[in-house]
Amino acid sequence: MKKFLLVLTALVISFAVVACTEQSTDTTEQQPMILNWNIGADPQTIDPTLNGASDGGDVINQTFEGLVREVGGVIYPGIAESWETSEDGLTVTFHLRESQWSDGTALTADDFIYSWLRGMDPATASEYSWIWEYTNIVGALEAVYDGGDLNDVEISAPDDYTIEVNLLYPTPYFVSLMAFYHFMPVNQTAVEAGAEGIWAKDPEIVVCNGPFMLSEYEAGVGLTLVKNPYYWNAEEVYIDQINGDFIDLETTAYVKYTAGDLDVLPTVPSAMVSALIAESPEFHVFPLLGTYYYNFNMDDPMFENVKLRTALTYAIDRSAIVEVLAAGQVPATGFVPGGFIDNEGNDFAEECGDYGIPTDDSKFDEAVTLFAEAATEMGYADAAALIDALEGTVVLYNTSEGHKLIAEMVQESWRQVLGIEVVLQNQDWAVFQDTRENGDYEIARGGWLTDFMDPAGLLAIFTTGNAYNDPNWSNEEFDQLMADAQSTTDIATHFEKLYAAQDILMAELPVIPVYYYADIYLIKDYVTGWGRSVLGSLDFSHARVDR
Repeated sequence: MKKFLLVLTALVISFAVVACTEQSTDTTEQQPMILNWNIGADPQTIDPTLNGASDGGDVINQTFEGLVREVGGVIYPGIAESWETSEDGLTVTFHLRESQWSDGTALTADDFIYSWLRGMDPATASEYSWIWEYTNIVGALEAVYDGGDLNDVEISAPDDYTIEVNLLYPTPYFVSLMAFYHFMPVNQTAVEAGAEGIWAKDPEIVVCNGPFMLSEYEAGVGLTLVKNPYYWNAEEVYIDQINGDFIDLETTAYVKYTAGDLDVLPTVPSAMVSALIAESPEFHVFPLLGTYYYNFNMDDPMFENVKLRTALTYAIDRSAIVEVLAAGQVPATGFVPGGFIDNEGNDFAEECGDYGIPTDDSKFDEAVTLFAEAATEMGYADAAALIDALEGTVVLYNTSEGHKLIAEMVQESWRQVLGIEVVLQNQDWAVFQDTRENGDYEIARGGWLTDFMDPAGLLAIFTTGNAYNDPNWSNEEFDQLMADAQSTTDIATHFEKLYAAQDILMAELPVIPVYYYADIYLIKDYVTGWGRSVLGSLDFSHARVDR
């Protein structure tokens, strides 16, 4: 166990990249310090308990704070000043600092317990309720899935500033997981004052506890955050106001950036990436623990045949895609990216191998052969008949020039290699999320970033019934392996089960892995002191804007 923890720590630190320069000590500045930030799409929600998207997570990371805060892979005290784990690893105790909500009322341990039980409660219908299974908190699994009594969940507050958590099994990543937005506290009075999920967008209702608080929100346009005077570390928050735009067209946002109207972009037009990497010190690229992929709708009889799914997977040149994107992405040959270290110090992805998935065009001929075999198995007279049956298949993606470019390259590859004419369709982010979740698609773009430093953070979404199992794939053996990996007290067994689980996933291919993510930002050089989580969230809690 000690060896595993040391290796995990080394991994986390290796990803610790914080864009930071020496901060000015000048306290005489008269003008408000304002940051202009393009958030991207209008988040579906910014309620920490309900959010399941990176855009909402970025906003939440500014307005709320959990027990700990992770920046650059380092875990810092947040609302918890300190914590300790019992010798047997089964009890974690957090000691909270005295802090306040943005309305000046006291924030106590009971606020965390209310928020956590809300997240577990099936009545809340949080898309992220499944993550409680991976906390290993006693009683959480039963509460989320089996109608268990929330009173039986073993989290308690011995006093206003102590939280005690009992675990089923030692969980080395538990404390770091508490930095994730789902575990941040929400204010019961505010939640109950507004509509479910909407209260957090209403400046008249929302109460938060992070470095900034919401002062304006206009759907489809943008929001305004202002410094929270009641934040426990307000003395080290330098920005007075953040103006956040909801621009999901990269070219539009880039024009505003070059005109000086925006200081931070989360993405740029793909055509600009190569030049920016070569020429601009304001362009930043970070490795990111996540995967870009396409979902097959496994409820659609057309995609029941694994040889067809494999043929479509082989008929994509991943190297060509990442070469065009040119922002540090890596062609994906599995679902779990590199960067996760197992119990023996090996990289999980490297140990898994490539599953025969090509990074280039080397298996186009095999794709054609598999396609013909699939036609026979599916009862078609020949490959031409299957091509006709697939004509007009819709590939769905959310509005973004980058997503459009990738979809066009996949579309052309399938046309050239297999003769299939698919149709591309885009939807706005909020509509797309509902469409994909409801299974109203044939093939749809997907993307997933891990929420904790373990391969289970990616693989778990494919368990039966998971809210993010967009292909609606179900495999009993996979489910059992994931359950066994989570319940074992032996770290070697944990990884043995995860290796076997990914083997099944990649043999069945309910999704097409395309590339492993990299994070890119374009940030003015006068914005300093900003940071990011290794899981991808921006952090402006210590940033400065010195124009």
